Amino acid sequence: MKEQTFLEGFAVEDFQRDLIRWFEKEQRDLPWRKDNDPYKVWVSEIMLQQTKVDTVIPYFNKFIEQFPTLEALAEADEEEVLKAWEGLGYYSRIRNLHAAVKEVKEQYGGKIPDNREQFSKLKGVGPYTTGAVLSIAYGIPEPAVDGNVMRVLSRIFLVWEDIAKTGTRKLFEAIVRQIISRENPSYFNQALMELGALICTPRNPACLLCPVQAHCRALQEGVQTELPVKTKKTSVKQVAIAAAVLKDEHGKVLIHKRDSDGLLANLWEFPNCEVAHSRENPERQLEKFLKEEYGAIVQLEKPFAVLEHVFSHLVWNITVYDGKLVNGFTETEQLKLVDEREISLYAFPVSHQRIWREYKEKKTGG
Repeated sequence: MKEQTFLEGFAVEDFQRDLIRWFEKEQRDLPWRKDNDPYKVWVSEIMLQQTKVDTVIPYFNKFIEQFPTLEALAEADEEEVLKAWEGLGYYSRIRNLHAAVKEVKEQYGGKIPDNREQFSKLKGVGPYTTGAVLSIAYGIPEPAVDGNVMRVLSRIFLVWEDIAKTGTRKLFEAIVRQIISRENPSYFNQALMELGALICTPRNPACLLCPVQAHCRALQEGVQTELPVKTKKTSVKQVAIAAAVLKDEHGKVLIHKRDSDGLLANLWEFPNCEVAHSRENPERQLEKFLKEEYGAIVQLEKPFAVLEHVFSHLVWNITVYDGKLVNGFTETEQLKLVDEREISLYAFPVSHQRIWREYKEKKTGG
């Protein structure tokens, strides 16, 4: 097997000992580490995907307070769940988790499966989440290979293959299957993640503080800052958007619920549309869109904010207008007029939370 070539001459037991001893002494005090509750481990792992630990901690504490058990989350209303997640982004994560816990409640009587085949079939669960939950919560020696772990292992084993490729991830999973501690897979996997977060960082790794420096082939060759190899992403798409905070004669604000699939599904937003580069200015394009889509006739004032919001694959450049609703129109499940104080009850994506903040600041002259 290919991984065997990397394992030749590698002192597996010494590596395990050095890594786990360091973790026992240096691990951060994180709320999901207080017990090995599989539900809490699972929630934390989903939250930590593409989000920093410091950002996750307050969200995790609040989320567990609101949904202390798998049953509580499974039975919760989607609007409530999305609101609890508001601000963490990548909303498909929570929608998948919500669907998956319902599956566990119905199919497995509320007990999170402790085997790879069953757990990996749950909605939104990939190889990393499977390995993390099974090893940390159940002590099963499964690999949990994320970007942090690939960076660490590419340096330790001097792997020059592109970590953006699926085959390279599979190679690292195969390596971990050979070197993972059978006695303490939980600490082994967590230690690799912790090492990547605290010591073996993307730039300027703290090699002198590294507990496994004696095992690191990249350090021996002096090439630790050149690894891992990763191809750059293609350039992101730029999208121009016109949005408006619209009020009726009673001071109520118009909000719209996004579709149930696609980007930011089921979240609320202020009315907006993509604008084309054409002779017609963005204001007119937005007015036309609101009339055609919602039957809303509006009067727009000058824009009060220009915001940039960056996703992994695109950038929204949002121009935001203040405006009035001139006509009455029919509210629907996806189109509501709400009091200003009610806005906090609805889950908005970060970009539209920013629109509201800018609007409030403009209003108060802040």
